[in-house]
Amino acid sequence: MSLNILVINSGSSSLKFGLFGAVSCDSLCRGIIDWAGESSLAELRLRGSSFAERKQPVAIRDHGEAVDVAVRTLQETLNGHEIIAVGHRVVHGGTLFRDTMLIDERVRTGIAELTALAPLHNPPALAAIAAAETILPNVPQVAVFDTAFFSSLPPKAFLYPLPYEWFTDWGVRRFGFHGISHAYCAQRAATLLGKPLRELRVIICHLGNGCSASAVSGGQAIATTMGFTPLDGLMMGTRPGSLDPGILLDVQQRHGLSVETIQHVINHDCGLLGVSGVSSDVRQLEAAAQSGHPRAKLALEMFADRTRAHIGALAVTLGSVDALIFTAGIGENSSGMRAAICEGLECLGLHLDHDRNLNRHPDADIACESSPSRILVIECQEDLMILRETVRILRIPAGDM
Repeated sequence: MSLNILVINSGSSSLKFGLFGAVSCDSLCRGIIDWAGESSLAELRLRGSSFAERKQPVAIRDHGEAVDVAVRTLQETLNGHEIIAVGHRVVHGGTLFRDTMLIDERVRTGIAELTALAPLHNPPALAAIAAAETILPNVPQVAVFDTAFFSSLPPKAFLYPLPYEWFTDWGVRRFGFHGISHAYCAQRAATLLGKPLRELRVIICHLGNGCSASAVSGGQAIATTMGFTPLDGLMMGTRPGSLDPGILLDVQQRHGLSVETIQHVINHDCGLLGVSGVSSDVRQLEAAAQSGHPRAKLALEMFADRTRAHIGALAVTLGSVDALIFTAGIGENSSGMRAAICEGLECLGLHLDHDRNLNRHPDADIACESSPSRILVIECQEDLMILRETVRILRIPAGDM
């Protein structure tokens, strides 16, 4: 009987999952169930080390049902593979959870208390945890928090210039998100560059539907763009990133928008979608821009410009940059967006090789040979980081990860 760890990453309307050897940490199977489309049926995609990708429609209404389908599919597909632990990605750990935690009633309660700060993410994680407990009783479960990597931020980086009592009494501070991705990319960069992590200064751009950038020195995060919630920082697919808070006060007071309406708009109707009026998907925007759609072109220009500005600020914070890292859906797949962002970064020692940028796939160095600093494209593998943390917390003797 093979002993394995199940990794679960709950999105707002999707469930990513993977099965890994508990000792070898080899990937046996990865899958995703996505019910974001208009169809009444979700799509299950599954690929494994011993079989080609499979696709099939499944009836899914929520994350609980998705976990049930995922586990049963794995059990049917991979006979003789016992699941001995489950690792979950949880977006918001607040100040309660500064490290990976073995899930118990206290941890579940704490995740629920933080729902108001991550309404699109913490509830799905709780639903997935509950479902896994039902279908895999007595199997230990572990919560790996996106915010934990940024718990090392110094006060000058995590405090807002607000009344200090808002921090001491209400816990208002910068938390940072996508920490699992940022932590993985920092470690992977050290391997790709052949240098100790403790010696590296890197800027990591996690560019997907949600976007964030961080400055990491010696493996420790010293600055990040996301803040108290996942709304701050970079322009995103449907979120605005940094903006003047006076705008929200104005539309509330002069135009009668309710708090609930504003909350919906800034989570779902801004960013690339809000500016372009076309889509939040960079692939569709690039096609529209090439066809002459002016607002699609403007949205892409704004995205690149704002990302570049944040990279500059993070570079100053670091003092020097050994590598700029692109990861996640846009960062890995849009050579055009990478080129647009890198335009003008030569002053930081970052010189993009345009042929490499067009023709290389993750994991790759796309900087010119003569570039003083490197530009890396790294595949976002949050599941590997969740696996490593699960193994660490449960003290499972592991192989080379």
